[in-house]
Amino acid sequence: MMVAMHSLTISSSPAHPQDRGIDAAAANAALATLDPISQLHWGLTTFAESFALTTSFGIQSAVLLHMASRISPSIPVIWVDTGYLTAETYRYAQQLCELLPIRLVVAQAELGPARMEALHGRLWETGQRADMESYLRIRKVEPLDQAFERLAVSCWASGVRSRQTDHRRIMQHLAVVRGRWALHPLLAWTSRDVYYYMEEHSLPQHPLFAAGYSSVGDWHSSGPDKASDQGESESRASRFGGLTQECGIHLPGVMGEGI
Repeated sequence: MMVAMHSLTISSSPAHPQDRGIDAAAANAALATLDPISQLHWGLTTFAESFALTTSFGIQSAVLLHMASRISPSIPVIWVDTGYLTAETYRYAQQLCELLPIRLVVAQAELGPARMEALHGRLWETGQRADMESYLRIRKVEPLDQAFERLAVSCWASGVRSRQTDHRRIMQHLAVVRGRWALHPLLAWTSRDVYYYMEEHSLPQHPLFAAGYSSVGDWHSSGPDKASDQGESESRASRFGGLTQECGIHLPGVMGEGI
């Protein structure tokens, strides 16, 4: 396992994705015919050393990590550690890093949790959407974009699925997100597909899965699914104080604009 933490800065003008001459419509048509592992192969073959993965070490993260480890252990796997993750997530991350040959790169905000709270307060407690957006930008979006810049990432793959949120329902397999290509190999998968893959490959479940969580992030903005939850998008109702379904990482605005 390789863990790297850097003090990073962002270029004001990352290379435009179209500079690589990729036809998004043609690429999406081709990717739609491929299974997830083949899509990851395409990403690595197309972008080589500028291809990376992101992970949250959440409930379903083991699937994409396992697939990537089978393709190449040299692919950077970027984990945004907000400093507020659950204890179970930190232990699960350690477990998966010991189990799978992955190259982990830890991205963290330059503003530590204690300093952020001293300067801005506990932004997640106000019940204001603008404060939650500021929190997510500071602790998640900016650190990730800084890691992309440091590693010269042109394309990143994540485990988002179309049934998780309203925004993800209209995603494509390949799209431009904040100036870089984003690849979504698991887009068409269901929770059942994820579960059966983990069972087939004997991958451990996140400790909070048994406690009724189908999605987990920071300790203060996550909870078990409610009895009234219906459908996968509803399973994220406990996230971010119910103010939003998305943390901003997968949204197209510059530096989290439009979280």
